[in-house]
Order: sequence, then structure tokens, then C-alpha cells
Amino acid sequence: MGALPLLSSAAPLLPDADEAREWAERELADPVYQAAEPTAFDRAARAVREFLEGLFSAPVSGEWGPWAFVVLAVLAIAAVVVGLLIWGRPRRSVAARPAARALFDDDDGRSADELRAGAVAAADRGDWDEAIVLRFRAFARGLTERGIVDPPPGATARAFARSAGERLPALGGPAAEGAAVFDDVRYLGRPGTGEAYERVRRLDDDAVRSRPAPTEAAVAGS
Repeated sequence: MGALPLLSSAAPLLPDADEAREWAERELADPVYQAAEPTAFDRAARAVREFLEGLFSAPVSGEWGPWAFVVLAVLAIAAVVVGLLIWGRPRRSVAARPAARALFDDDDGRSADELRAGAVAAADRGDWDEAIVLRFRAFARGLTERGIVDPPPGATARAFARSAGERLPALGGPAAEGAAVFDDVRYLGRPGTGEAYERVRRLDDDAVRSRPAPTEAAVAGS
């Protein structure tokens, strides 16, 4: 009987419910346990995996079995891709026009048609200087827009006329004359005339109707 008190004093004390909860909270507050907790990404990935596992393991009647889910998944992915192509990306039906290159020391970015309209308006009011300058620029802009002549930056009107004559031999002479008229009005201060404008206008109209001569590479390839 004397041994019983000794055993009782040596036995570990058992915590009550409140103490056990407090001990557990202190233990779980240790940074080691917090570092081991799954991140938000881990929980999201696990949720997706569990969803897919449940989807393909669900009982399906008929002969298709799990393949029905595969077909549905492929169709869903295809629908998403089609939706992105139609609504999620910018439409490419209208190609952006490249920025117009400066012509003859002028950064006028108007198109050939716009320059022609400006030339006609200037001619109607008798401003032959403006009409000649704008019409020759329209001639040059039209050839660059069509890709017939690709002048380097800083090309002069006479250099452009030579390049145009190489691609459009029938316009070699008229292009040189038009460049001379342009230089006279634009740089030498000589007054333009209705007759000079008419020569530049015919040059531009003929250039619109002309087609470039085949290059030596194209002839050799044929």
C-alpha cells in the first residue's frame, strides 16, 4: 500500500480540455508548421485536380464512358480558342497604312489622292506654284504607294524621276521635265504657269495608268 503514493506522484499530469487546446494552439503557432501549410496556388491546383478526377471517374451510362468527357473537354477548349481569335484579338481585316516617307525635303504625309485633290484646288484658284508642287508630289507619292519606286531618304526630284524612268521607261522624258518644273518653282523661285502645271498633270495621270517594266530577274525566271 505504501508504493501507491509513489506511483501517483511519478505519473505525468494529464491536461484538462482547456489546457490541451492551449497547448495545441501554441504548437501550431510554431513557424515550422506555418511554412508547411499549402499556398493558395497549391490549394487551387489541388481543387482543379480533384475536379478533373471527379469528372473522369464519374459513372457514365452508355458505350462512350469516360470518352464522352474527353470529347466535351476538347469541344470546350476549341470554343475558347475560337472566342479568343474572334473577340480577344484585334481584327486584321484592315491593314495599317505605313507612314508616308518624306518627299523632296517635305514631311507632308498626305496620300497621292489627297495631294491630287489639293493640286486641283490650287489650279482652280490660279495658284500655279502650289498646283505644280502638289501635283508632282502626287506623282511621286503614287509610285511609292504602289511600290514601283522606293526612293532613299533625301532623294531629290530629279533622282526620283530617273528611278521612275527606269521602272516606267515611257515616262522617262516626261518625269525629267516634271522634275525640272518642280525644281524651278520649289527652289529657284520661278513662277509656275498653267502650261507647266498641265505637263505635270499629264505625267501624273500617265503614271497612274502605267505598269512597271519587268525586271531582269523576272525575265530570267520566266
